[in-house]
Amino acid sequence: MTAQHPEPSPRPAPPGALPGDLRASHDDREAVVEQLRDAAAEGRIDLDELDARLERALTSKTHNELAVLTADLPSGHSPASRSPLVVAGGTFGASRGPERWEVPGHVIARGGVGGVKLDFTRVECRLKEVAVEAYGEISGVTIVIPDAWAADTSGMDPGFGGLTDKTTPDRLPGTPLIRLTGSGGAGGVVIRHPNRRERRKLDSNSLKS
Repeated sequence: MTAQHPEPSPRPAPPGALPGDLRASHDDREAVVEQLRDAAAEGRIDLDELDARLERALTSKTHNELAVLTADLPSGHSPASRSPLVVAGGTFGASRGPERWEVPGHVIARGGVGGVKLDFTRVECRLKEVAVEAYGEISGVTIVIPDAWAADTSGMDPGFGGLTDKTTPDRLPGTPLIRLTGSGGAGGVVIRHPNRRERRKLDSNSLKS
């Protein structure tokens, strides 16, 4: 009969070490990164401050160093549990992008009378999927995604205005999938990659940065 050896006890912390002095793991750093991204999406910190804090988070070595970065923030929530971002066209229209903006896991676009445009071409997004509900209503919704991203429009109701999908199925590893649902309404919904004018503007902005 084989003798059973007791499982080793967890290694104790070094004598005199406080919990915050312990070394942080990759998972610890990644959890702080997600909390910072959530805070930026909620408008608690701007994108410049997000970049600065992310850089410090990725190079932090202890729990104390990580704790400083989130001390003024509420506990983090996953993108799936956050309230959706609602962009409503109203009377005069509304847009998000092409400037940089933090993308949550769920976006609702309502075309209204003025229409809505969602432009993802300059965003930084590490989510595997982004759920977009688009309701064309009267003036429609236009969604622009980078060439490397793909879209699943199988859950979309075209309505009277219809659904126009000009995206390609090509998708680079590590990029999000836009899962589109909703209704075209009277104004319709368009999802596409950048057009020539938008590409020229993107190239111009790349040269300036």
